[in-house]
Amino acid sequence: MHFVQAKSLLTKWNGMNIYRGCSHGCIYCDSRSDCYQMNHPFEDIEVKENASELLEKILRSKRSRIVIGTGSMSDPYQHCEKDLGLMRKCLELIDRYEFGASVITKSDLVLRDIDLFDSINRKAKSVLQMSLTVAGDALSRLIEPNVCPTSRRFEVLGKFSARGIPAVVWLSPVLPFLTDTEQNLRTILNYCADADVKGIVCFGMGMTLRRGNREYYYRALDRHFPGLSRRYRSSYGNAYALNSPDNARLMKIFHTFCEQRGILHSPDDCFRFIAEIPDRQMSLFDL
Repeated sequence: MHFVQAKSLLTKWNGMNIYRGCSHGCIYCDSRSDCYQMNHPFEDIEVKENASELLEKILRSKRSRIVIGTGSMSDPYQHCEKDLGLMRKCLELIDRYEFGASVITKSDLVLRDIDLFDSINRKAKSVLQMSLTVAGDALSRLIEPNVCPTSRRFEVLGKFSARGIPAVVWLSPVLPFLTDTEQNLRTILNYCADADVKGIVCFGMGMTLRRGNREYYYRALDRHFPGLSRRYRSSYGNAYALNSPDNARLMKIFHTFCEQRGILHSPDDCFRFIAEIPDRQMSLFDL
């Protein structure tokens, strides 16, 4: 872990990353790709120690309320967040200035801040986004070794939903020849329905690999699933998009399930829901 004084924080899409790099160890992580030009080891977390100061300046200058998103590149609930508390400081500012917040995470540390997400949701909007990739905990611990397993994430989703805080699940990536089975898909979908999620983001039954994360992924396959990386190379070569051979059938199951249960299942619909802040009803204090 090392600290930097960042010059900027928000992207043009109102996203922020207070950490760069990750300690979760997911074997498929696209953020390892060379194209992101990270100039330090991925597990050496870069900490933007002035993130809350930058965020407050931004929020003070905003004339309309927006949803501040985080977690698209690096999980904001890194292990170091437990001691540093930078994410909590940012949430406190978002709550104070009555903006919205959306977080993508795999960590149950997000429960520490459920009080703030609750308050933000009552004043504007908050959305919990969690990745559910593997139905079974044993396989989850192999391919996502340093983060809570899927069953625990399901519990977290349920706790947020019980507070009326909407949740969206990322069903991504789906790993060919590993998690692209009907049983894995249906178990995750049932988790989503039981947790009363608002939407599921799924770009297809497959994954992406680029230089940097491809090599890391194949080394992990060689450790845990000998011979599987050869099957990948034979099937996909150096392709960027690796669709499951069963993609069409599994996607039909996915869409049918979501339609029957009223779950948003188009990525555009999910993203639109996440970004929208409902009009605040006028109270006596506004008169």
